[in-house]
Amino acid sequence: MSFVPRENLVEAVREALQAGPRRNFKESVDLVVVLRDVNLKSPQGRIREVVFLPNKPNKDVTICVVAEGDMALKAKELADMVLSRSDLQAMLNDRKQAKKVAGKCDWVLVQTDLMPLVGRSLAPALGPRGKMPIPVPPSADIKSFVERYRSAVMLRTKDQPQVMCRVGTEDMEPEKIADNIAAVLSALEAKLPNGPQNIAKIVVKRTMGPPIEVRVR
Repeated sequence: MSFVPRENLVEAVREALQAGPRRNFKESVDLVVVLRDVNLKSPQGRIREVVFLPNKPNKDVTICVVAEGDMALKAKELADMVLSRSDLQAMLNDRKQAKKVAGKCDWVLVQTDLMPLVGRSLAPALGPRGKMPIPVPPSADIKSFVERYRSAVMLRTKDQPQVMCRVGTEDMEPEKIADNIAAVLSALEAKLPNGPQNIAKIVVKRTMGPPIEVRVR
């Protein structure tokens, strides 16, 4: 990370963790990056990027695997939900069930040969929620996929020039959260048309805490 010194990230995270009253639940630590001079209607301005954080937040991430055969058997020991071809076919006529699954699952990992059926049954419920099915080759190690996506976040622009994502939890070390922020900023810098020049403001906050702006220099 060249345009934000690591010590500035750590400083902002420490302040965000200490600011405001404590709550009776484990709060997430969120990152908000405000953009400038970005046309959200252009291909370059539409950000949709998966970032794998180097330090997994201490909060549950729900993984759904859509598979058959050996992959489905292995997934039942690893994932929070496993769907079969027959489950998808049932959703073709049951939109409520598709919406229920889409609301529960943070990530949906799909055996590649089932992607067309997912596109017709589950994807229409995933899209409005900013989620997308992730293809998994039949020969892939589903365990490694599940483990990786438990630390993944989605960077996505909507109708406002900003991206938001969870980068940690309040019980994590500030340095580890700062490293997660650096990973997100690096990925975002690579996607923006003019890199860091398109970043107007970087803010860190707890779920219910006040926003703390990161000093860029």
